[in-house]
Amino acid sequence: MATHNKQASFLLFSLLIIISLFQSSQAAGIAIYWGQNGNEGSLTDTCATGNYRYVNIAFLSTFGGGKTPVLNLAGHCNPSVNGCTRLSTDIKACQARGIKVLLSIGGGTGSYTLSSANDAKQVANYLWNNFLGGSSNSRPLGNAVLDGIDFDIEASGSNHWDELARSLNGFSQQKKVYLAAAPQCPFPDAHLDAAIKTGVFDYVWVQFYNNPQCQYAAGNANNLLNSWKKWATVQAKQVFLGLPAAAAAAPSGGFIPANVLKSQILPSIKSSPKYGGVMLWSKTFDNGYSSSIKSSV
Repeated sequence: MATHNKQASFLLFSLLIIISLFQSSQAAGIAIYWGQNGNEGSLTDTCATGNYRYVNIAFLSTFGGGKTPVLNLAGHCNPSVNGCTRLSTDIKACQARGIKVLLSIGGGTGSYTLSSANDAKQVANYLWNNFLGGSSNSRPLGNAVLDGIDFDIEASGSNHWDELARSLNGFSQQKKVYLAAAPQCPFPDAHLDAAIKTGVFDYVWVQFYNNPQCQYAAGNANNLLNSWKKWATVQAKQVFLGLPAAAAAAPSGGFIPANVLKSQILPSIKSSPKYGGVMLWSKTFDNGYSSSIKSSV
C-alpha cells in the first residue's frame, strides 16, 4: 500500500512538473519596441533588464513595390555604410537570455507597399535571406538570425499582407519564423485583418492607444475591455495588450497608470485563453513602467 501511494505521488509530482513546464513555455511576458531613438540604450542593455520576453527591432521602413529596402534605426547606426552589422552581437546576447528578437516592418511614417502577390513573395524572400535563416552577402544586421517578423502596418492599404505572412510562414519548414502583428484596436484592423485571418500569426499585440474609441481614458476602461473581448477571439496563438510606456508615448491617449493596469485591467483580461501579456511602445519611454508591472503581467 505504501509503495502504491509512493508511485501515485511520484506520478502526480511528474504530472505537475509537466504542467508547470508547459505553462512556463506559454507564460505571459512583455514585448518592447526598440530602435527609434538613439538615446534609449543599447539592445544588449535593453535585454539585460530582464523585463522583456520579446524585442521588436523597429523598423524596416521602406520595402515593396520595387523599392530598395531600407532599415531605419534612428540614431543607433547607419545601415547604408554597414553600420548596423555590429548589432549581431547584441541580438545573440538577447537570444541567449531566451528573448525572441523580431524585425518590425512598416511603422507610422514608412514608405512601404505590396503591389502584388509576387511582390509579397519577393519581400518574403528578401526578409528570409537578409534577416532570418537564409543567406545573403548584405545582411543589414550581420549574421545573427532573427526569430521572426513583426507586421506594424499602418499605411498602404490591406492588400497582399496575407500573402506575405503565408510566404514567411512557409520558411518555417526550414527554421521556425515567428510572426507578430501590431494592429490598431478598432476591430477589425483596416490593414491586417486578412493577414491575421490566415491563422499563421503567433503573436498579435494590439495597439490600445492613439485610438480614443477603444482605449483607456479618464479612469474609464469600458471601451478598452469591450475591444479586448473582440481581439481575444482572433486566429492567433497569443494576444497582447499593447500600451504606451508613458503618457508622452501616445499623443492621442491610452496611457494607463501602472497601479490601475494591475488592479483594474489585467485581472479582467488575463482569464482570456489567448492572453499573452503586454506590449509596450517603446524602450525610449519605458522609464520604470515595465519594472512596475512585470510581476503582474
